Amino acid sequence: MAVMAYNDVMRQFGRRILPPNHPYTLFVKKVAKRLVKVSGLENMKWEFYVIDSPERNAFVLPGGKVFVFTGILPVVKNEDGMAAVLGHEIAHQLARHSAEKVSFTKIILVLIMTLQLFGVDTTFLFNQVTMNYLLMSPFSRKCETEADLIGLQLMAQACFEPRESLEVWKRMSAISEHDIPQFLSTHPSHENRIQRLKKEVNHL
Repeated sequence: MAVMAYNDVMRQFGRRILPPNHPYTLFVKKVAKRLVKVSGLENMKWEFYVIDSPERNAFVLPGGKVFVFTGILPVVKNEDGMAAVLGHEIAHQLARHSAEKVSFTKIILVLIMTLQLFGVDTTFLFNQVTMNYLLMSPFSRKCETEADLIGLQLMAQACFEPRESLEVWKRMSAISEHDIPQFLSTHPSHENRIQRLKKEVNHL
């Protein structure tokens, strides 16, 4: 699954990946190196790519392949801001969220099959709305929140300024055209994210 996902990303964005010696790539790798060093996952074959595209996003694939879009660079502004984004992505790998999501999906499928064996009609209980909004989205938000908090700890351990994560999300909130209701999203709302991070920063 990881190989397939990587190949899909490369097919879609491969031509827009900046070369290893590009200033943006060097910037990302410089910050990433410090975070990986404190993550306990130094032996993993990490790969960091910068995609020349306006999306304000970054993501990690299983196996330590991290992709950062140039569109998020004006939002992060500095090394501390970049550490907030990369710390979050490295935290997903550290917490094995991809494997956790696969396991969670398997549990749901086994539950559906078990109910069906006992003659229970599962179409009402496990329709698309239920699966997305009552099961998968809350689970994804839990993973995102956990990655935020672990990423904050990685930032602090790597001697970055954790409070800059608050500024990153404030800037992200300010330029977002709309923030959909949290229950419809796979991510926490910007406001909830900021408040939770603020509380955590005060305990570091």
